[in-house]
Amino acid sequence: MKNSLYLSSVLTLAGVAFLTPSAAHAAAFQIKEKSAKAQGRAFAGSISAAGDAAVIADNPAAMRLLDGRLLQADLTAVDYAIKFDGAGNDALGRPLSGGNGGDAGRLAAVPAMYFHTPVGERMHVGLSVTAPFGFETEYGRNWAGRYHGIHTKIQAVDLGAAFAYDFNPQFSFGGSVFLERTQAKLFDSVDVGALLAASRVPGFAPASADAYTDIDAADNAFGYTLGVMFSPTEHTRIGLAYRSQVKHKLDDADIRFTVPANAASVLAAVRPGWFTNTQAATQLKFPASLTASVTHDLDERWTVMADIVHTDWSAFKEVKLDFASAQDDRTIDFGYRDATFLSLGTEYKQDDQLTLRAGVAYDQTPVRSEMREVRVPDVSRKWLALGATWRPSKALEYSVGYTHLFVRDPDVSLRSATGSSLHGTYDLNSNIIAVSVAYHF
Repeated sequence: MKNSLYLSSVLTLAGVAFLTPSAAHAAAFQIKEKSAKAQGRAFAGSISAAGDAAVIADNPAAMRLLDGRLLQADLTAVDYAIKFDGAGNDALGRPLSGGNGGDAGRLAAVPAMYFHTPVGERMHVGLSVTAPFGFETEYGRNWAGRYHGIHTKIQAVDLGAAFAYDFNPQFSFGGSVFLERTQAKLFDSVDVGALLAASRVPGFAPASADAYTDIDAADNAFGYTLGVMFSPTEHTRIGLAYRSQVKHKLDDADIRFTVPANAASVLAAVRPGWFTNTQAATQLKFPASLTASVTHDLDERWTVMADIVHTDWSAFKEVKLDFASAQDDRTIDFGYRDATFLSLGTEYKQDDQLTLRAGVAYDQTPVRSEMREVRVPDVSRKWLALGATWRPSKALEYSVGYTHLFVRDPDVSLRSATGSSLHGTYDLNSNIIAVSVAYHF
């Protein structure tokens, strides 16, 4: 029990003090931002290119491409804007007050750390701390879409240990086990005025009384990654890696309700046992993914690479809250579908000190247009990336990567359980910059 509490505390501190991911910039709420080098080529060659310690988490078999013992730290700044333009109506069709909710996005920091050491001539050991999933959206407390969501936050932090073995210069196999700490928070508004009006309680109408729901949950769970690295020629490297699904069972989520004073006593009579502080059980299934990657050296200066990633987002269809109180179960229906990420990139080695890179990518969203909602108003996007690495000495190297995302403006058309509606368009915009330092010793 003490070991479990200690491990939970370590991961919580890592999530709060070091890893603070709150923006997803792969599909849905997946985070690809683990490496400045990979960022600069749109993550092409993410598990087959040489010299990037991020492979410790994504494809341990590629650790044979690392230059001896090293420590690498990456920090990515994600600037994303989420602005809604539209209107809401209550259950009677009357306009809802509160405006468009402001900018629901923010500037977020996503760090990562890696350590690698060879063991003998054929074995490799690595450690990693990464953030594979995370997002946060926050609107004004009383915005026009408050019955569809106000504040949503999910963070996942992985602490991983990896091992790889080189069977020969052409083939390596590796695997890792990681412990994932996940925290989830939801803050929503409920139109209790509409609930009481539907029960024919005098003095209440839709949007006349709002209650607020505050949900806070956390869990630890294990997952694994398996990978291979194959070099059919001296200049070509092919990587294949599988990351497992991770199931988080949050059996003791804290649920707190704030009910307006004029509705509290009436609700106790009309809906006994509802809107009382309690706990709930739920489950989050973070999807499995399969990555295929190839890197080819055209000559001593030019290298090209490509990636394709299939993510099993269809496993994340809904989140069901099973309340310990008399409150009816609540289901948040996401209805995600599987998604694919495609990228192409190149590197140009000017000399032993300077390497330049660029890349493009297409990132398919798992969100179906008819089910897009305010929590994750996601849409497919195109990437344009640039980057560079400067190595002033054999011991130190510095990298930077920049990405601009091209996205269209998606529409939403929603109806809440209490009959209110929301219709409008989102203006989405994002720029990402990553920096990295690696120390070889």
